[in-house]
Amino acid sequence: MAVLSTGETIANPTHLQRAQRELRRLQRQACRRVGPNRRTGQRPSHRWRKSQARIARHPTRVANARHDGLHQLTTRLVRDHDTLVIEDLNVAGMVTNPQLARHVADAGMGELARQLEYKTHGSQRRLVVAHRWFPSSKTCSACGVVKAKLRPSTRTFSCDACGLRLDRDLNAARNLAHLVEEAGGTSTESCAGTLNTPAGNPRTTAAPSGVSGSGYRHGTTPPQGGANAA
Repeated sequence: MAVLSTGETIANPTHLQRAQRELRRLQRQACRRVGPNRRTGQRPSHRWRKSQARIARHPTRVANARHDGLHQLTTRLVRDHDTLVIEDLNVAGMVTNPQLARHVADAGMGELARQLEYKTHGSQRRLVVAHRWFPSSKTCSACGVVKAKLRPSTRTFSCDACGLRLDRDLNAARNLAHLVEEAGGTSTESCAGTLNTPAGNPRTTAAPSGVSGSGYRHGTTPPQGGANAA
């Protein structure tokens, strides 16, 4: 789930994976009970309806357990640390991998970043978002040499220059901590790079040639107390 620069590793609780066993049990239970049959006009039994209600509540229970675990984790991180650094990961691209999609989606990385953002803002803490292309995993945290290529399956980082050998995620966490130390007292945008903003106001639409409109879309407001002309 997360690796801190202090060496602490927070495992992914895998709420969805653990709940799949209970979901399979409920589905087998529903199959053994009398369900509806349109061909014969058979009405479902009360026990079948109860099983279907439990199955319908199952995704909500998993989501609530995930949110509760993320709230406990983010609250502890904000309480114990003045500055937090996270990476802008390409989660949408990670879920396209069929071998990682379920585990990535079950972790709730987007919800983790959202909770850290508003909790640090409300508690006067500092949140730094590293740029998506910052080579945190490929950079040696001891000498700063950047590897040209590092496969996702390689879980141990080995530096060819200084001989450093440690866990891949721990090495990335230390590089993120060094990123804040080098930036000093600069703002979050200076450490993470400039934010991508669209050119112009996305709500503004251009008026036809020779016609000037009114309202927030045209940058002006209609006169107060005047009647609208058809």
